[in-house]
Amino acid sequence: MDAVRHHAFGPPETLALEQVPDPTPGHGQVLVAVSAHGVHLLDTAIRRGATVGPVPLPTLPAIPGREVGGTIVDLGAGVEHSWMGARVAAHLGPRPDGGGYARHAVVDVDALHDLPAHLATADGVAMIGTGRTAVMTLEVAAITAADTVIVTAAAGGMGSLLVQAALSAGARVLALAGGSDKVSLVEDLARRSYPAAQDWQGSCAVVDYSAPGWHVDALTALRGLGGSATAVLDGVGGDRGSSAARLLRPDGRLIVHGWSSGDRNEFDDDEVAHGARITARAVVGPRAEPPGDLRRYQEEALARAASGQWRIHTHQVPLAEAARAHRDLEERRTTGKVVLV
Repeated sequence: MDAVRHHAFGPPETLALEQVPDPTPGHGQVLVAVSAHGVHLLDTAIRRGATVGPVPLPTLPAIPGREVGGTIVDLGAGVEHSWMGARVAAHLGPRPDGGGYARHAVVDVDALHDLPAHLATADGVAMIGTGRTAVMTLEVAAITAADTVIVTAAAGGMGSLLVQAALSAGARVLALAGGSDKVSLVEDLARRSYPAAQDWQGSCAVVDYSAPGWHVDALTALRGLGGSATAVLDGVGGDRGSSAARLLRPDGRLIVHGWSSGDRNEFDDDEVAHGARITARAVVGPRAEPPGDLRRYQEEALARAASGQWRIHTHQVPLAEAARAHRDLEERRTTGKVVLV
């Protein structure tokens, strides 16, 4: 079968499409013919040879990826025959060998999610990893209509879901995105999140935080939304994440769900940033222990997508061009969830 592997840790060019033997499902497992392969920043870190949280580095050569969607084509012993032919999505778990960037993947039956007919396979894959983290983040954030929320990387897979969820909760949202194309994408997302009779611009402002002086633009936008920020949902870290945190009001809360910049910011409970005392914070990310049952979060994310509550945007790249997908993701040239197809 076709599979993307790397024989050394390093840049995206280490990824290459190769022929490897088809895997065989064991007891309690199925074989999925994969048509959508989720790409995560964790994949890029492991490819570079960086150890992230509890996930050890794989033995090389290795097939990256842990999020898959496709059709079941073979069953292991002990699996009900009714699974044969089902269209499913699954997360392969924290195992070091990955295995997701391949035409076939062996999946434990307990990890399978049956996809509704109207939900695209790529969208289902987006919900298995990124969607579940969004649900976890929202559970920690507890956004209400009383909040004014800042979302960093608002055009990304996570950010676009968080913007929609905050608007649905009745909160006011300052969305931060890098570049005019990403700003336009988030504006369109906000516009479509509101009925025609309502003015989305009264509840959502989008600022290009790759532009010089963006912090001043953000302050102006916050005033237009009615005041200072009560919550920041940050997946970027680094200078932009720190700058966003400094927009919090004194009793604001910072929720970190990642650090795509590569720089993880540490905030002490007693830290004061430009007068804003960060009195409540939580971290949901690859180095943090996820709260609760992961399957519950996956099911809720899939339900939101299937009901239309969440509009899913995917950045699709052919499997053979996995190196390009990694490069684009690391250089922040993608929008939405990156999926190999």
